[in-house]
Amino acid sequence: MPTIFFYGPELHPDKKRELVETFTRKASELTGINEEAFVVYLRPGDPENVSVGGQLLVDRWKKN
Repeated sequence: MPTIFFYGPELHPDKKRELVETFTRKASELTGINEEAFVVYLRPGDPENVSVGGQLLVDRWKKN
């Protein structure tokens, strides 16, 4: 069973639906695997718990 994980910001339920539909459709198109086989997990990635270049996102955003 193919699995897709998305770590990102919290999204409105309508945006979540759009995102999983798009991921599933495109992955199915590219792999030839039936859409019903895909599982998509949406995981919130809070800025306090994610870093880029050794710096928490919450701190990077404060500078901008």
